[in-house]
Amino acid sequence: MADLHIPIKGEYFDQIRDGTKTEEYRLRNVYWGARLRGREYERVILTRGYPKGGGVEGETRLTLPWRGYQEKTITHPHFGDEPVPVYAIAVATPSSPSSTTPQEAKDNE
Repeated sequence: MADLHIPIKGEYFDQIRDGTKTEEYRLRNVYWGARLRGREYERVILTRGYPKGGGVEGETRLTLPWRGYQEKTITHPHFGDEPVPVYAIAVATPSSPSSTTPQEAKDNE
């Protein structure tokens, strides 16, 4: 099974690594729809930017189990002042306080 590779900004990488950010947002567009809708992955590989040689695990690369995504509408400074539709990709690290999958969250509602 394939891996989903996502390069991200350093500040967001650090938040995910430290367990304070549990979702990575990508605009809901054709590009990301083709990569997410109807697909399953074994792992999500997050990199701090584009590190040389693929990065060092825990420092510039995080390899996490694929836990799916949810479609949401959010307001975030990165996307501007208006609400935008996004794919919220689950990236909780095993030590994160909120490391439930999107399906587990839905089942608990």
